[in-house]
Parts: sequence; C-alpha cells; structure tokens
Amino acid sequence: MPRTRQSVSAWESLFRAQVAVMRRLRRAHRNAEISMREYDVLYNLSRFPETGLRLHELNEHILLAQPSLSRLVERMESDGLVRRLPDPDDRRGTVVRLTERGTAVQRRVGTDHAAAIGKYVGGALTADELRTLQRLCDKLRAAQRGIPD
Repeated sequence: MPRTRQSVSAWESLFRAQVAVMRRLRRAHRNAEISMREYDVLYNLSRFPETGLRLHELNEHILLAQPSLSRLVERMESDGLVRRLPDPDDRRGTVVRLTERGTAVQRRVGTDHAAAIGKYVGGALTADELRTLQRLCDKLRAAQRGIPD
C-alpha cells in the first residue's frame, strides 16, 4: 500500500512541523497577559463579534474538550474578557461574546501573535508556498467532514 505509506509520511511531516512551530509560538507567547488557550477563545470569538458563539460552536474551532472549555470560559468571564448571555434563538442555550476588555486584549496579544507567526511560518516559506500550504490545509480540513469515523 504505497498510498498509505505516503499518507503516513506526509502526516508525520505535517505533525512534526506543527509541533515545532507551536513550541516556538508558545515560547514567544510566554510573557503575554493571557494564556494561548485564552487567546484561542478570544480570537475565535473576535471572528463573530455581532453574534458570539454558543459553546458547542466555539468548541468546533478550538482544541479544548467541551468540559475544559466551559471552565475556561467561566474563568474568562470572571476576568472580564467574555460574557455569557442567553441565546436569543434558544433560551436553553448560552452565547459567549467578547467584552470591550476582551476585544482590547485580543487585539494587543494578537498583534504579537501575528508577528510571531509571520516570523516562524512566513519566514520559512515563500509567498507561493504559503498559498499552497493554505490551500492544502483547507482541502484536508474540508475533506474530514465527509469521511465517516
């Protein structure tokens, strides 16, 4: 099965590259005012400023498991970064939205985070390679929706 071996080899390369870049980003982020997990939540909420996201929707965009996300959101609400509101379409649900403070923190931390990504990813690849990488990653991610477990 040469295709399987090739798939495994490609996966190993992708995984090891991701681990190496994430380690560099974690080091670059270590003095930030919030954790990388908190930034991940703020960043994803910043993409939906008008509506916010229900917890299960937010969970689709980040790496944490739902129970860990719930606890993290509770802490972030206590810190004034987010607020939880009743879902206007389903009062049983909760929508999470950025606060003004959360928006400001996301922008501040995001500037440094983007610079680090530019350095560690953009510094290693050409503009054409970056476009190809994005296209391939988007294609791989989209394909996962159609493959049964």
